[in-house]
Amino acid sequence: DKLVLGGGMANTFLLAQGKPIGASLAEPNMIKTAQNILKVAKLNDCKILLPRDVVVAVEFKLDAAYRIVTIDDVTDSEMILDAGPEAVIDAGSFLENCGTIVWNGPMGVFELTSFEKGTKELAHAVADSQALTIVGGGDSVTAVKKYNLGESMSFISTGGGASLELLEGKELPGVTALTDI
Repeated sequence: DKLVLGGGMANTFLLAQGKPIGASLAEPNMIKTAQNILKVAKLNDCKILLPRDVVVAVEFKLDAAYRIVTIDDVTDSEMILDAGPEAVIDAGSFLENCGTIVWNGPMGVFELTSFEKGTKELAHAVADSQALTIVGGGDSVTAVKKYNLGESMSFISTGGGASLELLEGKELPGVTALTDI
């Protein structure tokens, strides 16, 4: 029903919408796929939330000077390194009243304290939720551990891609082996 996009994946979707992402991590070869996903989501009344503001810096380092800008104000030399404060509020509100939350991937470069707020706030929103919470992927698990929220999550797996494939209904050899016992 809902999809919150952050981090590098959001950058590809923003690029697909013609938004400036500067020198940010993205997959330009996936623009057509992102545009198709946006189209299919709209046709199926699936709401996709992209950040409307972001934290940007020219350098990728701990003490880099940064600024918060609307998504339309990212310059060519800047990298999007975190979701902005409005995007964080939007994501928290977006997740309210969800029955199930599947979280795979951080909102930014949470390993650097200057760029961790989006991921930290998302982690707390998921942990505070009454929803069934499924956390998949090494970076997401690292964030959950960093903020001591593991006990608040329903399921945690370091297998991010595998978790998504399992939820998608794909047959996974390791799971099949367990069910054949």
